[in-house]
Amino acid sequence: MPSTHNKDKPWDVPTIDKWHEPEFKQEDNISGQPFTEESSFATLFPKYREAYLRQVWGDVTRTLEKKGIACVLDLVEGSMTVKTTLKTYDPAAILKARDLIKLLARSVPYPQAVKILEDDAMACDVIKIGNLVGNKERFIKRRQRILGPNGNTLRALELLTQCYILVQGNTVAVMGAYKGLKEVRRVVEDCMRNVHPIYHIKELMIKQELAKNPELANESWDRFLPHFKKRNVQRRKPKVVTEKKPYTPFPPPQQPRQIDLQMDSGEYFLSKREKSQQADAKRREQREERKEERKKEREKDFVPPKEENEIKKNRRKHKRKADEP
Repeated sequence: MPSTHNKDKPWDVPTIDKWHEPEFKQEDNISGQPFTEESSFATLFPKYREAYLRQVWGDVTRTLEKKGIACVLDLVEGSMTVKTTLKTYDPAAILKARDLIKLLARSVPYPQAVKILEDDAMACDVIKIGNLVGNKERFIKRRQRILGPNGNTLRALELLTQCYILVQGNTVAVMGAYKGLKEVRRVVEDCMRNVHPIYHIKELMIKQELAKNPELANESWDRFLPHFKKRNVQRRKPKVVTEKKPYTPFPPPQQPRQIDLQMDSGEYFLSKREKSQQADAKRREQREERKEERKKEREKDFVPPKEENEIKKNRRKHKRKADEP
């Protein structure tokens, strides 16, 4: 029997945005009572961010006070803390304040980071890329691919995904809609796995053009998207030819032990005092040899060059010796 509930509702019209989140105001808190428990979040920040955070912390405090959130900047421990107060009326405000301090710690400028407090489906994601590549040089090269020459690759990703992207150290901070965050995470993680971002950029450009055609809204786009084959060309290493030793069924001769060598040289029968005296004498000889070498090197600059008359005399002597029978 077909269902009788799947009927068109009079308010179900295409002009209504079902995903729109209206701003949560103080009047929406029907109970009007403060929260029963205090919620707090803390995050650490690097040393080089201390000067900037001290500069903008007054603006951060004033912005969070409007939401009823208290914030503390601890320069001794190098941490930022946000917590609810008796004036907090929005339950989600503390979560957005947590994202705010997280973005500030990852070098996102305050005018951009404060947009996370807006109720327009703005979200953030901090992608950790430090542990995806073991080799440091390879990690730096692949991280540079995300930026591209003169930052062109990063700018193209921002335009196609409608997100703000900041590459800093071992993380990539992203701000935007949830769909864009998902695309950026896929591009960044594939880039660190040696898949160039240009392939994803081509795919996103094609999807953007296909989305403009309403006839393809309910069809699969696989036939339009490019399918790149992985070509991993392995470079052959030069073969090192080693000479084979002649085969002998006998094992190699046994090497003498350390004690045997000391007994042959007579060192084994010396006392501790005699051994130390012998080692001191050896060090003294080496010191004298190095001293003589340094002295000769210094005296090289003071050796006078040979004069032309002496050179001519030496040549005449060699000629006379050669002419003599």
